[in-house]
Amino acid sequence: MKYHDLSIQTQREAPNNARTEGFSFLVRAGYLTRENVPTQLGEYAINHLGELAKQHDESLFSHLSLPTITNDTEIFFPIKSGSVEVIHCPACKYAERLELARFAKSALPREEQLPLEKVLTPDCNTIESLANFLGVPKEKTAKALMCTRLSDNRFVFVVVRGDMQMSEAKLKKLVGDVRPATAEEISKSGAAAGYASPVGLKDVLIVVDDLIPQSQNLVAGANETGYHLKNTNYERDYQAEIVADLVQTQEGDGCPNCGKPFSVLSCINLSSTSFTNLATRREFHFENILLALAENYHDDKGLTLPKSAAPFDVYLMHIPGKEMDTHAKAEEIYNSLQSAGISVLFDDRDERAGVKFNDADLIGCPIRVTVGEKNLKEGMVELKLRSEKSSRQVSVIEIKSALGLDIL
Repeated sequence: MKYHDLSIQTQREAPNNARTEGFSFLVRAGYLTRENVPTQLGEYAINHLGELAKQHDESLFSHLSLPTITNDTEIFFPIKSGSVEVIHCPACKYAERLELARFAKSALPREEQLPLEKVLTPDCNTIESLANFLGVPKEKTAKALMCTRLSDNRFVFVVVRGDMQMSEAKLKKLVGDVRPATAEEISKSGAAAGYASPVGLKDVLIVVDDLIPQSQNLVAGANETGYHLKNTNYERDYQAEIVADLVQTQEGDGCPNCGKPFSVLSCINLSSTSFTNLATRREFHFENILLALAENYHDDKGLTLPKSAAPFDVYLMHIPGKEMDTHAKAEEIYNSLQSAGISVLFDDRDERAGVKFNDADLIGCPIRVTVGEKNLKEGMVELKLRSEKSSRQVSVIEIKSALGLDIL
């Protein structure tokens, strides 16, 4: 491919909206616009990654030597600007999206069940105000959340322990998409906003966190404004259609597998897997993979893409000569390399050598081949690995074999 064919536009300065070094170099090298849209070069690189995925699939990220965090369905790359928060256990490598992660839960000490007691609780329509008014810890209260399922408009009543937050993602995974219940829907169910509990409710879908059956004598709403019930107990006072993990994991919670504390990492998603009755479907997010490569492979001059990831094996350039037609010789070498199955980006511009060297470093092909008048007079070209500072001279007639050895 020739430089002009891809309309490559490099930049000397980092974009002012650069979120990371990798993104900055992708913009400067002409793979992305400042608005994070792939250019022709970027599309070419993404298509190259797509071809690699067809060849390697499950092993793509090890083939690219990218450090990733994985679970059964997703592969993540840690990056400070990432939009996905991932819970990660450094000890056993358990990983999951924050909103779906499990953690090692601790039940309260078991108690004998006490009789229900209705108590006046004026202006106590939050867990905090209720706990303060009654002088009980928040974990001794039951938090009610009410919503309506979109698929059938069924009223859904959720109960979690008062010291915890419900994960909407976990709820949706269990019952489907929901929306907050309206005041009319809450009233119709028999509940009272701010003073609600599942006690006495009928014809509603009750869903409780799996800690609730292990928690005795919780304070919950009396379904009457200004009143609560002390000593509510699951199964005796109400039952649920679904008992499952419903609460949000937090940084520092214990891993469910090994008990070690979690850390939270900002990440981007590189791949997702979905399972159906017919097949397993894997989806790669190639723009994110390109960003991960840029984050992992760069130095202070630009990208340093390895052969496994680079869209081109060779950056070929010529330096305009005074006595010899270096462009014609470079064109001859370009055609020869292409015929040998070596992918080449041919910088065929009549630009100064310094400009081309800078652009070659930015774009990050594994090898640069420079066709200059001085070396050509000796039947040689300059070959330089992107990963090394020094270059060497190679005979024009031996360039294909030299490249083959260096690329491998």
